[in-house]
Amino acid sequence: MTYCVAAVTKEGIVFASDSRTNGGVDQISVFGKMNVFESPGERMICMLSSGNLGTTQSVISLLHIRSKLDDGSINAAGILGLHHMYDVAVLVGQTLREVIARDGPSLAADGIDPGCTFILGGQIKGEPPRLFLVYPQGNFIEAMADTNYFQIGERKYGKPMIDRVVTFQTPLKDVAKCILVSFDSTMRSNLSVGLPIDLLGYAVDSLRVTHRRRYEEGDPYFATISGFWSTGLLRVFSEVPDVTWN
Repeated sequence: MTYCVAAVTKEGIVFASDSRTNGGVDQISVFGKMNVFESPGERMICMLSSGNLGTTQSVISLLHIRSKLDDGSINAAGILGLHHMYDVAVLVGQTLREVIARDGPSLAADGIDPGCTFILGGQIKGEPPRLFLVYPQGNFIEAMADTNYFQIGERKYGKPMIDRVVTFQTPLKDVAKCILVSFDSTMRSNLSVGLPIDLLGYAVDSLRVTHRRRYEEGDPYFATISGFWSTGLLRVFSEVPDVTWN
């Protein structure tokens, strides 16, 4: 299982993903689920993935391979050559369907789900930042001002926090803090989600990665916000009026 979330606001986009692919009593596998395609000054595109690891890695690999020609120049038909984020979402969906058509039947024969889901976002010069959710079938939806964030994977535990805090007007720094708290809540309730956490902040019109950080086990900042959040919840709970039984 995994947990990935991204939110678009008037100031930009925040992306975050955990790196745990298997949480069991005797095995924990770590694979990064954040991939960035960047041409500084022209575009910044970030993808988060959840689902079958083989499918997601094949999709990402094909996108990287097809982004550039053999001489290293940008391929106009690849993800770095497209002119609109909508076209990038179409390309990701097409590539996902291609991989599932190739590998899906043999996986399904062994009872393995080949499906995966992507959160895709960023900005291409000439248009505003945009954020998409690409479904396993290859179709997608776009985030809007009223519904400005997407989650994939183990999303139910972190959703209440984001619903209460994050809007299209929320400052980017507060979005990043809220998303980290949502990860802490998720990790406390589900062992299949865990550190490291990759966090990326993109400021509107910067056309390059603005901030990027990985929170490893024992990270002092993540430990601090986890402690603050736990203490704050207990304090607020103690201040809630008692139940009246009659």
